[in-house]
Amino acid sequence: MRALEYATDITLPDERVAVCGDWHGNVGWARIIARALPALAPEVTTMLHLGDWQMPPIETDEVFAETNVNKIYVTLGNHDRWGEITPLLNMRPGAAVRVSDITWLLPRPARLTIGGRRVLSLGGAASVDRQSRIEGLTWWPDEAITDEQVAAAIAGGPADLMLTHETPARTPVRRVRDILRTNPHRFPATALAESAASRMRVTEVWNAVRPELLIHGHMHAPGGGKIEDGRRVASLGRDVQVGNLGLLDMDTLRMATPHPSILRGLAEQWEDDYVEREKRAASVAKSLDSMAVDGRAPSPDALRDAQDYVDGRRSLDELIEDVRRRHTRPAEEEGGERGHDAR
Repeated sequence: MRALEYATDITLPDERVAVCGDWHGNVGWARIIARALPALAPEVTTMLHLGDWQMPPIETDEVFAETNVNKIYVTLGNHDRWGEITPLLNMRPGAAVRVSDITWLLPRPARLTIGGRRVLSLGGAASVDRQSRIEGLTWWPDEAITDEQVAAAIAGGPADLMLTHETPARTPVRRVRDILRTNPHRFPATALAESAASRMRVTEVWNAVRPELLIHGHMHAPGGGKIEDGRRVASLGRDVQVGNLGLLDMDTLRMATPHPSILRGLAEQWEDDYVEREKRAASVAKSLDSMAVDGRAPSPDALRDAQDYVDGRRSLDELIEDVRRRHTRPAEEEGGERGHDAR
């Protein structure tokens, strides 16, 4: 991973963005989302990702190449490759770093303006599974949110939207509360204490900047809730899970989360359409090659017709009918012309 560009001012005009929870490097799932997005939200060009990204940069560009998404901003998680990421961020403290054509990794904290809304990103979280990981290989201490990062996030002032990987403490999201209360995976007490301290740091920032909405990943427990003062929290699911993708309206800060079955259905339709398009393209290429062999070149109209057919805008029958109308004349016109010629 290498730095391609740095940016300190991120101001975007987007009125609607995609927001995703943990992907854990799941390229197949990213491809499903990429194929579904053009049908779900063709106007979306920006994605906000909430950590445990782990995606290979070049492959990410390839996955989203045929979509309108041209910027992905990553709020980093605990299971990201901090051994590679920290040196890049340290080169320009406080700046986002671009690591692929479309992928930007956000510093901690980061401030963005999207659709006129003030956005605060604060990545990182505690790994409750660190005992099963290897420091420097699958776990890095850099994952932790520090007191300095908390202070910097608060010093930036109020925010409308807060993006985190970690959940705040005393969350209104019932499914997250249940996981924290029951500890279903039986993580050890020391790991739970570190996790609680991490949540309190997020909560300190949350209570200071008071965003209308906080969105996080990490817990793999999709759901939402609202506290007494009206502030809302949304927890996104992980890859393949319900609630992994959200479509966020930046004006209202309301978010829709399409079900995975819808995403898969749209992705399958994209695949069917792609195969059919390739068949049409091959047929057109063969026809044009035949013309070239015969020493003929297609006219601009013919090339436009061919592209319409490849793209599925017009069927072959429609094109044939159009050609017939353009190149034949009514019988009475033909008769009139013959009569005129006879005279």
